[in-house]
Amino acid sequence: MTDTGTGPGTTPGPAPDAGAGARQSDVAVYGATGFVGGLVARHLARSAPEGTRVALAGRSRAKLEAVRESLGERARGWPLFTADAADRSALRELAESARVVVTTVGPYAEYGRTLVEVCAQAGTDYVDLCGEALFVRESIDAHHATAAATGARIVHACGFDSIPSDLNVHLLHERVRADGSGELADTTSVLTAVRGGVSGGTVDSLRRQIDHMKRDREARRLVADPYSLSPDRAAEPELGRQSDLLLTRAAAADLPLRGVLAPFAMAPFNTRVVRRSSALRGHAYGARFRYREAMRVGPPSLSPLVAVGTAGVLGALVTGLALRPVRPLLDRVLPDPGDGPDERTREQGHFTFDTFAVTTDGTRYTARFRAQGDPGYAATAVMLGESALALVRDRYALPEYGGGVLTPATGLGDALVRRLRAAGMTLAVRAY
Repeated sequence: MTDTGTGPGTTPGPAPDAGAGARQSDVAVYGATGFVGGLVARHLARSAPEGTRVALAGRSRAKLEAVRESLGERARGWPLFTADAADRSALRELAESARVVVTTVGPYAEYGRTLVEVCAQAGTDYVDLCGEALFVRESIDAHHATAAATGARIVHACGFDSIPSDLNVHLLHERVRADGSGELADTTSVLTAVRGGVSGGTVDSLRRQIDHMKRDREARRLVADPYSLSPDRAAEPELGRQSDLLLTRAAAADLPLRGVLAPFAMAPFNTRVVRRSSALRGHAYGARFRYREAMRVGPPSLSPLVAVGTAGVLGALVTGLALRPVRPLLDRVLPDPGDGPDERTREQGHFTFDTFAVTTDGTRYTARFRAQGDPGYAATAVMLGESALALVRDRYALPEYGGGVLTPATGLGDALVRRLRAAGMTLAVRAY
């Protein structure tokens, strides 16, 4: 059900590009009353170009009104749309009313299936924060063909997971190709600096994926497969074991870093997104492209101990969430979905993600993605909001893949790179 709003901004003028048709809004933020959804709405209220038509959507009209009121004059006339995740007809109406739907309503395996389906059917672009490999695989199998036919770009993983990973490798590929330096071979991304909290939504998604894996042998097989998100598993190269969550000595991995690197918790998801990007581009990154992720911890002299401790904590967390007697204890201390840090903490956060690559002719490159703001909240809200704006404002600058279940690199590409740079983030590539 829609409320078109009153007051200034109710009739914002024509759509920014051709193709808007009779759609009521350019961007609809579904989950606007939640913590991250509210941050996305705030970013759009501050940064969306004049004339961009934004709607707020969620379950509670009263809460939506409160959010709209908190966003100031620019949002005063934004339409409100009430829809429950279980109400197919309301979600279909939402999809048909917007050019792009942004959703922060997760875990997506529980609350996201219908919205992806109706967006694919309606030819409506869609972006989310999903870090759930099993859900993305289901989305590909169920909706890629439909979205390709309607032209809908379904782009999962448009936050800290997995934009830095995917765009760093995308930029490396573009630079290597421009330099004529062969193809990408051994490529490693390292979270070299970070300050921020753990997202309650991420923890809840992990919890539910573990439950799924306990029930379903096929789910366990998919999660373990490094090419689980591939469009054609049989076409993937045989490059030997590609494991995640391993301790890595930087020197042994031939990286220009010191010490021991710890496992990175989101590597099992990010690596599969990056490999899907390569496959969707016809394996353009190269037949010898091997990709992994890790995290730098502590000063080099202490990194062996800190890395082992980090690996132990990650292992204990996964094991504890899988054990029925232990989970209630963990639930008491882990952040809840929908919670988040205060504004000062969000703004003081930051992260730096460095990707190191060796090409087939031996040239070495590094890409850096650096952003101010808590990775899972402030920075993620900017990345998600700018992803939606790229689909609306930069339509003719998008990669030429048409519709389908895509990745940030293949669905948004350089259009998103330019937007994130303009928003103050660093995305740079150099040979070394």
